[in-house]
Amino acid sequence: MKKGLLALSPLAVFITLYLVTSIIAGDFYKVPITVAFMVASVYAIIIYDGRPLRERIDIYSRGAGTSQMMLMLWIFVLAGAFAHSAKEMGAIDATVNLALTLLPGQMLLAGLFLAACFISLSIGTSVGTIVALTPIAAGVASQTDTSIALMTAVVVGGSFFGDNLSFISDTTIMATSTQGCKLSDKFRVNSFIVIPPAILILAVYIIMGTGVSTPQHVADVSFLKVMPYIVVLLTAVFGMNVMAVLTIGILLTGIIGMADGSFDIFGWMKAMGDGILGMGELIIITMMAGGLLEIIKQQGGIDFIINRLTRHVHTKRAAELSIAGLVALVDVCTANNTVAILTVGHISKQIGDRYGVDSRKAASILDTFSCVMQGLIPYGAQILMAAGLAQLNPIAILPYLYYPLSIGVFALFAILFRYPRRYS
Repeated sequence: MKKGLLALSPLAVFITLYLVTSIIAGDFYKVPITVAFMVASVYAIIIYDGRPLRERIDIYSRGAGTSQMMLMLWIFVLAGAFAHSAKEMGAIDATVNLALTLLPGQMLLAGLFLAACFISLSIGTSVGTIVALTPIAAGVASQTDTSIALMTAVVVGGSFFGDNLSFISDTTIMATSTQGCKLSDKFRVNSFIVIPPAILILAVYIIMGTGVSTPQHVADVSFLKVMPYIVVLLTAVFGMNVMAVLTIGILLTGIIGMADGSFDIFGWMKAMGDGILGMGELIIITMMAGGLLEIIKQQGGIDFIINRLTRHVHTKRAAELSIAGLVALVDVCTANNTVAILTVGHISKQIGDRYGVDSRKAASILDTFSCVMQGLIPYGAQILMAAGLAQLNPIAILPYLYYPLSIGVFALFAILFRYPRRYS
């Protein structure tokens, strides 16, 4: 037990240094998140006993530079270049003006949430949805004197609706393949669990939106400048790779921006460069988180969680709770919901088979609770990406993440009260 707790202690160091000190100071900008990760990383390497220092550093570096991690970093680079060049070209202002023209003030929050739900369901990725909508959400917030953190959280929450339900989502595919059930069956069970809270949160946003008023004078919409976002959304919805989508978006901002005189070719390049540099902190945080979590995994932290959670399972309800707890805790330790499902998927299948858990319900629990935790941890790729694009501290977004929290509560009730009854 001591070894397992020691393996997990770097995570405790990070949480204590960042969250606790920030709460005590009353300012989440007091302790830079990069410093908190650096201290936790150094501590993790020091306590990793039994291996030469160079080997420990190599393990840390391997975790920071996995193929999946590097893919995420390239997306960050392209997203930064697209977001800033679009801003300099005037695409964000034009798109915000279009949104303010089409939607009455009281429907802005609900409309943004519905858009995030639809896009994420269509493209199967929360990150792609966040990249497309966060700059627009931040722009609408500044134009309507609404909290930027709230608007950003609306997009992040809606993005997890599709991440959880979409047929082409990595988490859906991983959950169904590890539990041995059909995509359509998992979707059916999952929809019983997550659609009611989605409707509830939509109603909350409609009520909250009554206090939002659009500006008296909205500038004329330049439809040509809206084109990069429309093309990005359409190509994403039709299933194009997110990196290809962003590359097309960058090219469009350059072509339109130079055509209407917003900038010349050097101005376009500077805008892209500034956008990439703006993602620097996000890239560093992501790499350090990957290295830190690899050290925890190699020291047996993940195995410790799995063993501790499964040793007292005796009933079907306890089996479902253990599956939920397993994937949630492993997601906290890996900051990647797909990896979390992959890590615990097979042991969840064994638990489910032993205690008669319906494989469709097990797949839904795996997917839903991985998305709940991924939507709430401040060092997950989705919140880091949203915070970077909206120029916010990741912690500022957390209090407004109503949808991830609501599906977590509803999914827990679904386990405790055997809902939906047919699959329980």
